[in-house]
Amino acid sequence: MESTRNIIFNNPKKVVFGNTCFLQFVEDFRQTGLKRLFVLTISELQSQLEDRLNILKQANIEILINTEIKGEPSFSDYSLVLQKAREFNADSIVGIGGGSVLDTAKLVAATINNQVDLKEIIADNSRVLRNIYLACLPTTSGTGSEMSPNAIFFDPESDLKIGVISPALVPDATYIDPELTIGVPPAVTAATGLDALTHCIEAYVNRFSHPATDLLALEGIALIGQNLKRAFLNGNDLEAREKVAMGSMYGGMCLGPVNTGAVHALAYPLGSKYKISHGVSNALLLPHVMEYNLCEATEKYAQVAYALGVSANFTGESAAMEGIQLIRKMISDFGIPGRLSDLDITEIQIEEMAHSALKIQRLLKNNVREVSLMNAIYIYMRAM
Repeated sequence: MESTRNIIFNNPKKVVFGNTCFLQFVEDFRQTGLKRLFVLTISELQSQLEDRLNILKQANIEILINTEIKGEPSFSDYSLVLQKAREFNADSIVGIGGGSVLDTAKLVAATINNQVDLKEIIADNSRVLRNIYLACLPTTSGTGSEMSPNAIFFDPESDLKIGVISPALVPDATYIDPELTIGVPPAVTAATGLDALTHCIEAYVNRFSHPATDLLALEGIALIGQNLKRAFLNGNDLEAREKVAMGSMYGGMCLGPVNTGAVHALAYPLGSKYKISHGVSNALLLPHVMEYNLCEATEKYAQVAYALGVSANFTGESAAMEGIQLIRKMISDFGIPGRLSDLDITEIQIEEMAHSALKIQRLLKNNVREVSLMNAIYIYMRAM
């Protein structure tokens, strides 16, 4: 029997999953002995967090809450937050928010005591080193950033999204508290949930897929695919929130070992050039890339379909197509744009987008079917 290739998981040293586990973070942090905690979060959570962090303040821990990350982050945003963290003389960083907040918190923690120039880090991710405590608490179920060695930023110089990837970006501790996702609006719930679903699908149908990640990815597909609509329709449905959060966690665990593919690569220009949210970009392109890949991964897409809830009466390509149609229906039910033309993108812009997408070879190399410039144009045209 052919031996299975080696695979590396760089997960947090401690992962706590469950309702009210924010309190576990507070207690764990109190016991670290650290005294200057820099909290990166969003303004909507600030008052709630101040109440929850009072226990730490009572233990004479200085806390600075920063809410400057408003959308998908750029390297300029990161630099501003890094400066504030250095001025505060932080000895620990915690990110509490969606993927933008977590990615920024991760890179700040890994560079606060590291004088290497940002350009050197972009050119050589191994220059990222971290020597202070980092924790992540996601408030959306989508990016999986709390579990991964990845941080994604917009680079104004190249007009591209750039990934910084290093084991140093994996948090010391991650606390996934589904209760923190209760206040997330339906549209954000849907977009981030479909992003998490895309992570799982692209990890499972991947040139470098592995039995260990296949287990996580398939279970993530089932948890998200069969519960996201419930969470969308009723944000207070804690059982649905919990299952989607767990599926997102599994997707995040796959990002390091196998990462994503053509969906994410083709989605990046939509975010960098047209400021379309990451989740919406992925959702729009997902069924089109699946159709493009179908000839190379029919049986795997059939398994994806079964995990989504497609009847076992369908087999092979018919099952796979039913799965793709089910995803299309989810996108429609959630009110997410299903065509590039819905976002005022015209055919004239497609070639430029395709050239940008082709630069994301770190993801395209994972795709089960090769994507050339003409292939990228073809997929974008199908999505018009």
